[in-house]
Amino acid sequence: MCRLAGGDIEHTGGANPDPTQGRELLPTNVIPRHYDVTLEPDFEKFTFKGTVLIDFDVKEETKSISLHTIEIDIHSAHVKDGDKIVTPDSSSSAVTYDESKQVSKIDLKDAVPAGGKATLEVKFTGQLNDSMAGFYRSTYKKPDGTEGILATTQMEANDCRRAFPCFDEPLHKAKFTVTLIADKHLTCLSNMDVASESEVTSEINGTTKKAVKFNPTPLMSTYLVAFIIGDLNYIETKNFRVPIRVYAPPSSDIEHGRFSLELAARTLDYYEKIFGADFPLPKMDMVAIPDFAAGAMENWGLITYRVVDLLYDEKTSGAATKERVAEVVQHELAHQWFGNLVTMDWWEGLWLNEGFATLMSWLSCNHFYPEWKVWENYVTDNLQSALSLDSLRSSHPIEVPVKKASEVDQIFDAISYSKGSCVLRMISTYLGEETFLEGVRRYIKKHAYGNTQTEDLWAALEDASGKPVKDIMSIWTKNVGYPVVQVTENSDSSIHVKQNRFLRTGDVKPEEDKVLYPVFLGLRTKDGVDETLTLSKREDNYKLKDSEFFKLNANHTSIYRTSYSPERLEKLGKAAKEGLLSVEDRAGMIADAGALAVSGYQKTSGVLNLLKGFDTEDSFVVWSEIIARVATVQSAWVFEDKSVKDGLEAFVKDLVSERAHKLGWTFTDKDGHIEQQFKAMVFSAAGMAGDKKIVDAAKEMFNKYMAGDKSAVHPNIRGSVFSMSLKYGGKAEYDAILNFFRTSTNSDERNTALRCLGRAKEPALIQQTLDLVLSGEVKSQDLYLPASGLRSHAEGIDALWGWLTEKWPEIYKRLSGNPPILGSMVTICTSSFAKQEQLDKVEAFFKDVDTKAFIQPLSQSKDAIRSKIAWLQRDRDDVASWVKENGYKAQL
Repeated sequence: MCRLAGGDIEHTGGANPDPTQGRELLPTNVIPRHYDVTLEPDFEKFTFKGTVLIDFDVKEETKSISLHTIEIDIHSAHVKDGDKIVTPDSSSSAVTYDESKQVSKIDLKDAVPAGGKATLEVKFTGQLNDSMAGFYRSTYKKPDGTEGILATTQMEANDCRRAFPCFDEPLHKAKFTVTLIADKHLTCLSNMDVASESEVTSEINGTTKKAVKFNPTPLMSTYLVAFIIGDLNYIETKNFRVPIRVYAPPSSDIEHGRFSLELAARTLDYYEKIFGADFPLPKMDMVAIPDFAAGAMENWGLITYRVVDLLYDEKTSGAATKERVAEVVQHELAHQWFGNLVTMDWWEGLWLNEGFATLMSWLSCNHFYPEWKVWENYVTDNLQSALSLDSLRSSHPIEVPVKKASEVDQIFDAISYSKGSCVLRMISTYLGEETFLEGVRRYIKKHAYGNTQTEDLWAALEDASGKPVKDIMSIWTKNVGYPVVQVTENSDSSIHVKQNRFLRTGDVKPEEDKVLYPVFLGLRTKDGVDETLTLSKREDNYKLKDSEFFKLNANHTSIYRTSYSPERLEKLGKAAKEGLLSVEDRAGMIADAGALAVSGYQKTSGVLNLLKGFDTEDSFVVWSEIIARVATVQSAWVFEDKSVKDGLEAFVKDLVSERAHKLGWTFTDKDGHIEQQFKAMVFSAAGMAGDKKIVDAAKEMFNKYMAGDKSAVHPNIRGSVFSMSLKYGGKAEYDAILNFFRTSTNSDERNTALRCLGRAKEPALIQQTLDLVLSGEVKSQDLYLPASGLRSHAEGIDALWGWLTEKWPEIYKRLSGNPPILGSMVTICTSSFAKQEQLDKVEAFFKDVDTKAFIQPLSQSKDAIRSKIAWLQRDRDDVASWVKENGYKAQL
């Protein structure tokens, strides 16, 4: 899946000796081998009728069968042992339900002997819900203005049990034969191609409908089962061995799927080569779904996406959107092997799926679009995302012990995705990419159609490389956190290197600092990079040929922060100007310096001075990190004295305005992918910091655009132009953007409008934005967009909290069916605080609330607030003095 969320488990710093202990699993007296599922949705009552026949192998003498269900009404359940029915005569008394475990138990009147086979037939009714989970309904506006409905699925992690009774655990792979009953004009899709189509009489309304039966799937886990019924258009390519189609409802222009369609054909071909295994299904469908909680879902042969993550219109979307779409498509296609063909046996192996698919999407993007230079971007994107979340005490190990199904949804976060991919990239760098991929090929070949644990991947990589991969990597995957490596320079041209646990709050306790990581030091000198040095103990000395220039963690392929003396940091700043450091080195060095200031390893003024010295920098990636680091300071100082906040804004303007004017804000066909994003980024940063010329230009563009000239604002800067118009405008601009949201039929445009509305600071407009969130105008999948815009100013942050506490019952009711979205909303409404009294309010409010569905994001929010409180206590005066001494004052 392409998604980020929070978690639900308390974690310790150490590894769990036996993660299987205490898991809440179904009995294994019977093992499912084949499901025959027939479903008919009712689009008027929002329910569905279903029948499932499950063929079992009987492993132990059996007097009952337990399987997962949620919001399923079982009407009858019959078990056959050969030709003999072994359920009681009264089927209703044969079925009992454990709500807490989501398990239906079917008692048998006679025992079924071990070693045989049995078949269970269940007739049932389910809810075609609007929670974006299980078998659910999605709505869209038809071209004639009426509402269209389609039925679709989202089974990961534990929601196949909402669609039909099943063994909803990844280890229980089976084959699935799906039959969908629908009106004749509707499209029916599932994982496989169509086997047959026939006329049937509807059980719901007695009309004649079609029954579309699909061929049986290969062995696969329940979370990958998918089916869709709706009015869909499609485009197709035959540029791959099997047909590939992109589908979308009539509310979207299907031609906008062309980019993803052609990329999918090339990517599947590429993955077949590097994974050494054919894509085993007879077709690949990719579908844009109007209501979708995640970014995308890798259902085998039937990938589902948010509309904005599959459809791309170059006339209305910028370069950053194109890169996002490419990355999501390639992420989901990587899962067809890693996750679908070979599947983790339980959810603490989730990182195997998500970390690997994340890494492969970058590898594939780099292969097809080398001019995008994605590995440079990796350092400021994936690595920083991982390091940021993992610097909190409330983080969790990559391999996180999961006991209950309810905990699973909450580890789809930057640890499983970003840190997971960074660990894999680290081992790929250590082994060499080709050796790494050879290990992956052996892993896929050995475990195809089966289930694995992390150790199976390490074994394959050891087999391919002859190196002790498991010993090295288990420390990284089974423990929470990562080290900061402190460098001290000795008088004999050697360096002393020491590792300690890094926490953003800067208050590591001795018991939290016992893990010693194998740290790949990656020492860069004028002679090149030495990848052989590994710090496996607490501290050590390393001799240098020449101590004039050196840097650790070359290209930032390893997971740690490096702390240098202020003098060495100054020398590295000069080395950057002299061209001795790669883009990744420069961006990573700035990121490390910024993070170390937050945690108290160095003064914030020192980081601001370092950033000031990058005035001749010409890399987009480095500039994005510079701007991000100042933004981190600004967000922590958001409730501080106005003169200091204005001074920081003036510093940003001073830093980026010259670059913004030099690059300009007009876009031509000659602009490369990176140049487009560079122009857009510095235009936005300078304008939001008060550059008068840019603000005036934005207002002029905005007025022309809203008057009907759609060429007046390039898609790359649409969000920036809207944001400036709101920050420096009023109700007229707000009304224009709200109307734009209401009238546009393009998802990317509508999202831009929603993201920007929160920039307006007037109390009445803040209230209007908050009222919009739960008005019903904004889809549940997008509620976070208008809310997150309010975090850009103190007034909005305070208003968000007041809104959350006032509307909590309504927010909870609306989002409780989808814990990740609920967790995101809690994070948005709490994590921007920076004062002790604000933290106290958060703790007091949630003290009497059932938080188990979002305990991890809430814990991480509170940790983030604590880190800002400590940072401000240390450096409040330091930053105020720096702003004053450097003469930065308010601009507009």
